[in-house]
Amino acid sequence: MTKQTISVQLSTTKKQKPQTDQLEFGRIFTDHMFIMDYSVERGWHDPKIVPYQPIEMDPAAMVYHYGQSVFEGLKAYLSKEGKVLLFRPKKNIERLNQSNNRLCIPQVDPDTVLEGLKTLIQIDKEWIPTAEGTSLYIRPFIISTEPFLGVAPSKMYKLLIILSPVGSYYKEGIHPVKIAVESEFVRAVAGGTGTAKTAGNYAASLKAQEVAESLGFSQVLWLDGVERKYIEEVGSMNIFFKINDEIVTPALNGSILEGITRNSVIYLLRQWGYSVIEKKISIEELFAAYEAGQLEEAFGTGTAAVISPIGELMWKEHHLVINNGQTGKIAKQLYETITGIQKGAIQDSFDWTIEVDSIRL
Repeated sequence: MTKQTISVQLSTTKKQKPQTDQLEFGRIFTDHMFIMDYSVERGWHDPKIVPYQPIEMDPAAMVYHYGQSVFEGLKAYLSKEGKVLLFRPKKNIERLNQSNNRLCIPQVDPDTVLEGLKTLIQIDKEWIPTAEGTSLYIRPFIISTEPFLGVAPSKMYKLLIILSPVGSYYKEGIHPVKIAVESEFVRAVAGGTGTAKTAGNYAASLKAQEVAESLGFSQVLWLDGVERKYIEEVGSMNIFFKINDEIVTPALNGSILEGITRNSVIYLLRQWGYSVIEKKISIEELFAAYEAGQLEEAFGTGTAAVISPIGELMWKEHHLVINNGQTGKIAKQLYETITGIQKGAIQDSFDWTIEVDSIRL
């Protein structure tokens, strides 16, 4: 694929930047965004960076009616030396194309997307917060834009990348959260779109999340959509359990999203000498381990929260208080190691980080 030149239009009016202690997750956006369009005739074309602005689309744009959309999430960090670092961005773009394949969206050129992403971040570098637990969240996404009400893959698409300075995803931060095991609603099934990062998966999760929050829980633990017994994900994160000196995580089964943080955690744990088992694990098996005193830790992993310790699970009438409701040693070590690598405070011996090079505008 021929390398495309990215045009740049800088904003003439800069936004006021928020105070670090006022940062929430995903409510404030930077001065610029990246856009690239697709048509059958031209393929992906016209990559550009423009001032952050609304996009105008026909009311019949297919994304509004049939939900043909995919997205990714990753972060940029500023090291103490002033280097802008990205954590495994090529894996995100690889997964974006996997989602594209499932949703019948044309593949994007990874080099063009990475160059656009890096250029955008360099332009809005001053938006990267530096306080503990903060970062610049990056949201690439693709939507179908053809004005057509027939049920078929769109022939027109728009790829955008927007940036948002963020604080912790959960107000609890690295402190343990309370999770309710979901027994009524289903997130995804094998053969569906659970392995793709697509908007519909998250829309399907909202009702259970709403109910859980009304009961005082931070998130839900999803069970499989067929037998309603096997553990899959926690909220929008992958999940890990330390059971009797082994680390257990649900095996990828066609309905679980393959997380980049999940991949990193498994690699680190094995490097540290832990036995990591990827397998089907039922909620009954987990409860039996808890009753036997063998469930020592539980935590979720994902881009937004990185590591989210679980202090309590509610399943039916059972309240499983894990590690006395405290952050476990492994969760803490993983969080400190991954965030240390992400911010350049710990040596990256795995080649996971990419430095955003300076550009000339």
